[in-house]
Amino acid sequence: MHDLTDIAHWLQHHPVHHDSAVHTTLPDPTFISGGQEVVSFSTNNYLALANHPRLVAAAKQGLDRYGVGNCESRLLGGDLEVYRELEARLGALKHKSDAVLFVTGYMTNIGVLSSIVKAATLARLHGFRAKKRHKYAYYSDEYNHISIREGIQMSGALRYNYRHCDMNHLESLLQAGAQEGTTPIIVSDGVFSMEGTIAPLPDLVALAERFGALLYIDDAHATGILGANGGGTSEHFGCYSANIMQMGTLSKALGSIGGFVAVERDVADVIRLTSSAYGFTCPPPPDQAAALLAALDLLEEEPERRQRLWDNQRYFIEQMAPLGYTIISTATPILPVLIGDAETCQRYAIELRREGIHVDAIQFPAAPVGQARLRFMMNAGHTRRQIDHLVAVMARLAGRQVRLVA
Repeated sequence: MHDLTDIAHWLQHHPVHHDSAVHTTLPDPTFISGGQEVVSFSTNNYLALANHPRLVAAAKQGLDRYGVGNCESRLLGGDLEVYRELEARLGALKHKSDAVLFVTGYMTNIGVLSSIVKAATLARLHGFRAKKRHKYAYYSDEYNHISIREGIQMSGALRYNYRHCDMNHLESLLQAGAQEGTTPIIVSDGVFSMEGTIAPLPDLVALAERFGALLYIDDAHATGILGANGGGTSEHFGCYSANIMQMGTLSKALGSIGGFVAVERDVADVIRLTSSAYGFTCPPPPDQAAALLAALDLLEEEPERRQRLWDNQRYFIEQMAPLGYTIISTATPILPVLIGDAETCQRYAIELRREGIHVDAIQFPAAPVGQARLRFMMNAGHTRRQIDHLVAVMARLAGRQVRLVA
């Protein structure tokens, strides 16, 4: 406990987060914090669904029917029709025949990536005998989410990191692995949360098919956002493959809680049997599953909500263009503005907060040293007036006067 005591004492004099206020409400995208109204430009609630009346009503009906929580593992008496219905809908969204629901997106990555390489060993407990023993190796984009990295580490399998979206580097690693006789699993974010970049999915699929690899795509920041119907990275590219395992979260664009992996039904059965993160914990509360079904309905019925998100994304880019800032990527609603120096980036975030604007200051280790950035995330609920105010403050911070683009 000595280290913990020392760290706790140090934190009292070296606060890590600039935003330490306790909030009264949640971003939608406006929220109340410390008695002040604040507009969030860093909320994952992309489509402003978390407080939608239909989600709230569905959750209330779920509470009335099921109570506040599911106190059972789904393998041990805690399965419900509402979970199966939600999994079927999520599978259909991803063009798969099934999906497996987990309590969070983080637990999905840990639960699936730690177990799929051990599935044959775990299935032996039920009488399965493998025809061939495979030695697996993970090939992971260097900018993948920490839950991916931790899930791979827990698996005990070999891991090779390839340079961000560098298909030539990935190919060279796969070629070396083929000579060693390993069975490859390629893992990538669909949308990279700190960069805003989109993985080159068609190239990843081509490499996976060439080298006989599974391809695991973390679509946390793409589900509900990319594609004509919000289906994510595969729909964005029109690229589908039986080799793809499509993971997603339910706490971002869909406004609730949970995670899932969409796969074909036979693979789903294996995951349910062998993943401890599925079998040895409770699922999300059933009222949240009911709310998520309502969110999926709205995703289909209100495409204009997603259109507003993209309209705001384009408007922000246009207004920022004259100011001279570098936006790291303009491919998604995640628009990181490069500041460089970590202290300057933190100071910008504090000044924005004084103006009633919340934005995350991203610095090492979440970003490379010398590449601190303000991570702006556009929202369907942002108004032009709110974006104009943000741009005006950024112009002042840059020492320039802003003239808004018509």
